[in-house]
Formats: sequence, structure tokens, C-alpha cells
Amino acid sequence: MFKITDKIITGSEVREAVEAPDAGAIVLFLGTVRNNTDGRAVQHLEYEAYPPMAEKKMAEIAQEISDKWGIHRVAMIHRVGKLEIGEVSVAVAVASPHRKDGFEACQYAMNRLKQIVPIWKREVWTDGDAGWVKPDAVFFET
Repeated sequence: MFKITDKIITGSEVREAVEAPDAGAIVLFLGTVRNNTDGRAVQHLEYEAYPPMAEKKMAEIAQEISDKWGIHRVAMIHRVGKLEIGEVSVAVAVASPHRKDGFEACQYAMNRLKQIVPIWKREVWTDGDAGWVKPDAVFFET
């Protein structure tokens, strides 16, 4: 499963997408909206993406994981729209025979997602200012 959605993300849907009888480990990462960035109070976040391209890039990451670890059960989902503090913005699940490879592959997937998947984040701070974070994580004001 590689999906961009405007619906609430649950860990169970992503975990279920990778479950298999041969999995000795299922590693699940949930990224949530925190209440601050670099000490600046955040009111909420807004995400935008072009789903066909973003989902294609997620599938590419899964192929990289397959090539590197021989793991074939990877799921990624990212939410778009307005997200409040504490809501899940991204979930990654990896099922593998052994936990070491599962942990490494899950961390790799999340890092690569941040690097190459075209998702844009707008931070809205409690002081009323807002700024977009480009995919390369450089801030610019709007």
C-alpha cells in the first residue's frame, strides 16, 4: 500500500497491509504533528501532494528496500490537508523475517520518503505567521 489520503490514518490499516505468516517482525512508524518547531509554537500543519507522483515515489522506495534487504512487505501512507496537533501525518510499516532488518528498512523508508516524495508542508504558528517547508526542508515565508 502506497497512498496519499485526506482521511485519518490508523496504525492498524498500515500494519494489516504488511502482515504475513512469515513475518517475524512488523515495524510500524507513526509520524505525528507536534506542537512546536525549533521552539516556535505550532497551531496546525497543512500538507499538499500530487498523489500519482507521490505514490510512485513511495513504490520506488519499497523497491530500494527490496533490493537492499530482500524485504517485500512495505506500506506507506501520508495524509494531506489540515492536521491538528497529535494527529498522524505519516505511517510506514515494514514486515520482515527478523527485527534488525525491519528496523533498518523502516528507518530507511521514512528517511527516503522525506528526501524524494513530493509532499509539501505548511506550518501555521500560534502567533499567526505561516511558512511552507519545501521537500528539501528549507523554510520560506508566504
